[in-house]
Amino acid sequence: MYERDVLAGNWRRPLKGKIPQVPAELDLVVEDADGGFCGAVVACDKEAVTLEDRFGRRRLFPLEPAAFLLEGKVVTLVRPAAAPQSPRRSASGSIAVEGLRAQVAKESRIYVEGIHDAALVEKVWGHDLRVEGVVVEYLEGVDHLPSIVEEFGPGPDRRLGVLVDHLVPGSKESRIAAQVSSPHVLIVGHPFVDVWQAVRPSALKISSWPSVPRGVPWKEGVIAALGWKLEPGDAWRRILGSVTTYADLEPELLGPVEELIDFVTVPGEDG
Repeated sequence: MYERDVLAGNWRRPLKGKIPQVPAELDLVVEDADGGFCGAVVACDKEAVTLEDRFGRRRLFPLEPAAFLLEGKVVTLVRPAAAPQSPRRSASGSIAVEGLRAQVAKESRIYVEGIHDAALVEKVWGHDLRVEGVVVEYLEGVDHLPSIVEEFGPGPDRRLGVLVDHLVPGSKESRIAAQVSSPHVLIVGHPFVDVWQAVRPSALKISSWPSVPRGVPWKEGVIAALGWKLEPGDAWRRILGSVTTYADLEPELLGPVEELIDFVTVPGEDG
């Protein structure tokens, strides 16, 4: 019935050029053509592949030509091509610049109210600011903002961005900010009483930031309500330590900071 003996010759080794090459991707199930061991690929390097059978037993096989069966057909397993690596991201979500070297700081600046604001901005946007050569400084409050802006001397090539806490209509901060009208200055803010609240409660594993009664110092009231046996400085370190990326911050802070960075770094017409 047959023209030739189907078992004649090396049936596991088809003619040269007829053997398909298959990447040894994880979980691919193949059979060792010589010994019959059948298993899924669990590891592969440039010389060998490791298979694991349904009983959890593992065996290492060299990546030789036509050494495996895939769905009953002889194949040559090859090492999978390395997946293209995604660019590393900074804490702000931007593409990180590898091998960054310090550069001379630009004349433009970003001012924030306090040292906690500066620390938070540095932790999330520090890489971006170093790429751009922009320095962040803190003011210890905004009561004297108009005179500070005048002393800075903003201009087309010397822009100033200011981040203000609790910048809401009718607040003391909004009245002070309204006194500054230079086209070379951008004042933005967030609605929170303190920058602590700009950290998402989920990052700290709390349900929400507690409400503090009028007349009670805000930070101390928050610490007491949360049951933390900490001084404000230690509490802040705990809060800052919970922040790893921009995703740990509220959008009401993210937007204004990004706006400030754009303002002091992107060339454009003022006014």
